[in-house]
Amino acid sequence: MELTIYLAGQIHDNWRSEIKDKAASMNLPIHFIGPMENHDRSDNIGEEILGSQPNAILKDEAASKFNNLRTQVLLGKADIVIALFGEKYKQWNSAMDAATAIALNKPLILIRPEALHHPLKELSEKAQVTVETMDQALQALAYIFEEK
Repeated sequence: MELTIYLAGQIHDNWRSEIKDKAASMNLPIHFIGPMENHDRSDNIGEEILGSQPNAILKDEAASKFNNLRTQVLLGKADIVIALFGEKYKQWNSAMDAATAIALNKPLILIRPEALHHPLKELSEKAQVTVETMDQALQALAYIFEEK
């Protein structure tokens, strides 16, 4: 059995590469998917498809339509969603992806530091598992594959 894991959350650091590398070192049968990690492509996809937009707001709206399409399709294909919340970046996309996963009835693993316990308490309550580190999230995934 191989699981498809959607990695939701910030795109401004290398956390996805780190979790993929750790999962590979643990020999977990996991396939990872997620949002467009090329920030410029994500910001410009609307204009790349629809053409130049008259202002920045319409450019953002056009890009968000294609990014939302991508997110909904890939979240729909995921067996589990991992949403990472860190302290450095605003987490609007993480919250939206986590809420979408909940709405799609996808199992959710929420990674957040203890300092974000209070602002994320409602999402934590809806998640199947809330942890503080990527290693803990991977241990939760490894547990799924244990046979004895």
